[in-house]
Amino acid sequence: MSGLSFLLSLAYLGLALWAPGALSNLFGLGALGATALLRLPPQTRILNLALLTLAFTLGLWRSGNTLGLIGLVGILVALSTLPRIPTWIRALLGLAILLISVPLAGFANTFIFELGIQIGIYAAMALGLNVVVGMAGLLDLGYAAFFAVGAYTWAIFGSPQAQNFMQGNFPLPGEYMYPFMLIAIVTTAITGLLIGLPAVRLRGDYLAIVTLGLGEVVRILANNLDHPINLTNGPQGITPVERPPIGWFEDLIGSLGIQLDATTDYQLFFYLLVLLMIGLVVLVNLNLANSRFGRAWAAIREDEIAARSMGIPLLPTKLIAFMTGAAFSGAMGVIFAAQRTFVSPESFTLLASITILAMVILGGMGSIPGAILGAATLTILNLDILKTFSEFVRTNLPQIPSQVDPAKYERLVFGLILVLMMIFRPTGLIPERRHRAEMEEE
Repeated sequence: MSGLSFLLSLAYLGLALWAPGALSNLFGLGALGATALLRLPPQTRILNLALLTLAFTLGLWRSGNTLGLIGLVGILVALSTLPRIPTWIRALLGLAILLISVPLAGFANTFIFELGIQIGIYAAMALGLNVVVGMAGLLDLGYAAFFAVGAYTWAIFGSPQAQNFMQGNFPLPGEYMYPFMLIAIVTTAITGLLIGLPAVRLRGDYLAIVTLGLGEVVRILANNLDHPINLTNGPQGITPVERPPIGWFEDLIGSLGIQLDATTDYQLFFYLLVLLMIGLVVLVNLNLANSRFGRAWAAIREDEIAARSMGIPLLPTKLIAFMTGAAFSGAMGVIFAAQRTFVSPESFTLLASITILAMVILGGMGSIPGAILGAATLTILNLDILKTFSEFVRTNLPQIPSQVDPAKYERLVFGLILVLMMIFRPTGLIPERRHRAEMEEE
């Protein structure tokens, strides 16, 4: 088995060098599956993962085919879940993928950068919702509302929109985006408090319905606050939103011998900024999970009555969970607005909330690597696989009516994924340790 998996990895490296493309990447995904699923000695597994990392990087760099990105995500998952791999190997390969492989692929195909940024933004939000749903057990169907509040917080003041209702020099310079990330954290935490106050007194389905309604209220407000005072510009949205100046960043990258152009400079900048934010969010999540609040959230999730009898104040503890999750989403909303330079209510629909919730359930409620994996899987599925398949159908099967366009059925696909997960793997792809133990006991 060891020899076979090593030969598969080596063969894929050769294919990535001499015949890069979709077929060779599919072969690479098979080699990765063999490395992850077969019983292999740790040394062989580590060697295979290193070879596959090199091969997927070469394949992406030479062909720009996005299946290679799925392979790199798979290697990250393997590094975070497979046993008996030294920590320094996990860290080294993980950093190599995030800081070398993906940027190299992004220079060959800028869509990789866009995909990486969107995965990062959704991963940070999934980690935020993971605090509310996974740790505290509060079903929140209006999470996109906090994302909207964060995005509009910067979009209004980072564009000429603020001139419609107040005096001052607008738009604010792009460097104000950084303090506005802190302002958005405070703004969304307060919004989380206001939404949470009436909502967290409820449980289960009732809580889900109330949060769904309150989330829709925020979107409808964004859609209609263009009169009598034009705050949000209504359904037309706000554009252009200022981006932070990145001259210092171009000089820094230039000192490494890498010359950026107009198509890659901001893409690389936002990609690295999102990575930094995910690192901070993961750090905060880990500390919260091991803190007094994390234990209190877990107690409330398991049994509210028992938690109350042990002296845990339910309302403040639940509100802190709501506010913490909202704050993560608000910070990412600011980055989203600056990266897109455009904000409209259509980006914050119920589907966005459902998508983020599906990411948490798919990855495993309460699991930090699970939330990141769920975000990567559904973002790639939504932005790349479904659209590529749809384009293939339109090009090669023109007789099929446009109503059967696969890209139009993303809600159906997400629903199927959730149903299948509930049947076959209710703890998620990477279950949290406590959840897994509970399921094994049952």
